Amino acid sequence: MLLAVDAGNTQTVIGLFNGAQLADHWRIATVAERTEDELALMIQQFLGFHGFSFDAQVSGVAVASGVPRMTAALRLMTRRYFGFDALVIEPGVRTGMPILYDNPKEVGADRIANAVAAYDLYGGPSIVVDFGTANTIEAISEKGEYLGGAIFPGIEISMDALFARAAALRRVELVPPKNVIGKSTMESIQSGAIYGFTGQVDALVDRFEAELGECTVVATGGQAELLMPFSRTIQHNEPWLTLRGLRIVFERNR
Repeated sequence: MLLAVDAGNTQTVIGLFNGAQLADHWRIATVAERTEDELALMIQQFLGFHGFSFDAQVSGVAVASGVPRMTAALRLMTRRYFGFDALVIEPGVRTGMPILYDNPKEVGADRIANAVAAYDLYGGPSIVVDFGTANTIEAISEKGEYLGGAIFPGIEISMDALFARAAALRRVELVPPKNVIGKSTMESIQSGAIYGFTGQVDALVDRFEAELGECTVVATGGQAELLMPFSRTIQHNEPWLTLRGLRIVFERNR
């Protein structure tokens, strides 16, 4: 079985694949200071809770990481506890997708995994919207080439900045408000967050499609389920898109 790990700036998502089937998945806070031993203990407990064997059933580990210290700890964990090297998406790894960035080494591993999985599922041209610490939008050509994308602040760090800099505003639950025109400060903040970010995404997707033509638009990431109902451009929600991309890249490098 394959252990796929997507280590983001805020959260780390772990998936266990039995062939092409995602057998189970877990989400933990990303803590860069965690050691390889701590990571191994957590993963062993997750697997044990759901009836899987840490020692006997994991035959491969694939990693996409935007946190260098986590990348190093995951490499060490894999070598020490599994006895083989992890496949880390990085320059030199065969992804099966041409990267048409000016400097392909700059493209984040999660962005590549998302693009690979989206093209596998829906073909091209396609667009991936990933709602994370930073929101990213990726463009994939009809031929399956990674064309580039856009990066902008995610909804949670934007809200953190708002509350930190505006003394009169307090934190609110991020849920759809009763009214688009907020009748209270709480509703006004919720309206700005929910409709403001979906409007931002829709505007960018419109501009992408002006260059690419009509595309399949796929969303992923922690806030995708919340925001998708209010978007007019997003067609599909694939919460485990990055993990699926990791599995595909792993198979291409076996």
